Formats: sequence, C-alpha cells, structure tokens
Amino acid sequence: MMESYNIERGEGPLIVSLPHAGSMIPKEAADQMLPLAIQSADTDWHVERLYAFARELGATLVQARFSRYLIDLNRAPDSRALYPGANNTELCPTSTFDEEPLYGRGREPDAAEIERRRGLYWQPYHDCLAEEIARLRARHGAVLLWEGHSIRSRVPRFFEGRLPDLNFGTADGASAAPALLQALLGRAEAVGGFTSVANARFKGGYITRTFGAPAEGVQAVQLELAQAAYMEETPPFPYDAGQAAPMCALLRALLEEGLGWLRAT
Repeated sequence: MMESYNIERGEGPLIVSLPHAGSMIPKEAADQMLPLAIQSADTDWHVERLYAFARELGATLVQARFSRYLIDLNRAPDSRALYPGANNTELCPTSTFDEEPLYGRGREPDAAEIERRRGLYWQPYHDCLAEEIARLRARHGAVLLWEGHSIRSRVPRFFEGRLPDLNFGTADGASAAPALLQALLGRAEAVGGFTSVANARFKGGYITRTFGAPAEGVQAVQLELAQAAYMEETPPFPYDAGQAAPMCALLRALLEEGLGWLRAT
C-alpha cells in the first residue's frame, strides 16, 4: 500500500507540514462517493510549489498524498469540533465547503470505516510529525513546525466576505510564543503587498494545537493563505506563476524570520 504522505528530511530546525496538499482518493472510497468528490475541489492547491524553496533552508517537508475528503489530517481523531459553535467539517467529511454532499444517502462512512481510515492514513502522518519533531529537537533543542494551508478567498460556510491573504494561527498563543507571532506579522508588514490577520477565523487546527509546546521548544504556527493571492480559484485550479512569485518571496521571508527568532531565543 502507498504511504499516506511523502517526506523529505532536512537537518534544520524547521518542519513544513502540508496535510491538505493531497488530492488522491483510493478506489474503494471513491466508489462510495458522488462524482463531484473526485475533483477534490477543497484541496490546498499548489502549496507544495509555494514552499518548494524551504528545502534550501534545511527544512523537513511532510506532504499528504490523499485528499482531505478521504480523511482530514488536521482534525481530532475523535472528530470533535475544531471550532465549537461554528460550522465545521468532520474527520471524514461528508460535504464540500459549499455544503454539497460527498456521498449518496446512506453511503457515508460508518464508525468502522472511519476507524479504518484513521489507522491507515491519519495515524501515520501524525506519527511522522512526532518522530521528526523529536529528531530535530534532539539536534537543535528547539524546532519550528510550520503548517502550510490555503483555502478559497470566499467560503460563506466558514466566514463572511473575502478572507485576508495571510491568516496566522497560534491557538491564541498556546501553540507558539506571542513574540514569534509578532515577529512574523512585522515581517509580513515590512514586505508588504498582502493583507494579514492573526488568530481570527483560523486559529490553527488540530496539528498545531497538539504539537505546539512553546515552553518545551516546539513552536507551531499555521498559515492559511487565500488562494486568490497566487492561483485561479475555479477548475482546473491553475497555478499562476507570475502572481505566486511575490507570495513565494514573502513565505521565504517569513520562514527566515521564524528561524532567526528561534535561533536567537
């Protein structure tokens, strides 16, 4: 069976995690889904291209291969709501961001199927992150876990209006030091060209909340990008290299800022 993720190990104190970059759906699951699911429209499109430069910074890159429609690697294993009181998607989603059903009536995954997917796809990704954090902490004493995400700039299900270009999340300071977040926001403002906000609609998902432990040397930051800032948001969701170039430059500046902060503390 194919691994649920791809990993490229680096030796610097930086992990770039891309848990929603995959778009594959195994045949046994696809056969249970409606045809629209195969498009995997809610993928974090092209984030692996945006962060390709991170290899030059010595980063370890971990990228999911399978679609979030199969199982969402950034949700709790018991499927509890990420944002209580808000409209949430599940561990094994049953609808798209536009609230279109992914399965025909009565064909949604049952508890046994959800547990099967959790063991095959969710657990290996989380085990990998835990192992890489431990490896790099042993080497450097501290590590920056960077969660790279993106989403359509307008998704009424989750937020009103147009999303800012950069949406930083540190679980209100629980997953990363406030001083690190301020340094990142300052760098984004200095570079300019993009709007930004911190700990607003996207405060960071299960991964940053679980692995972030600032007092123990693990700084975990999620950055949710508005896809309109670097690509076309309609099928076939093409990458716009010219538009993406300034975004890539900014992302590099942000990771360099984060690494500089980490090494100075």
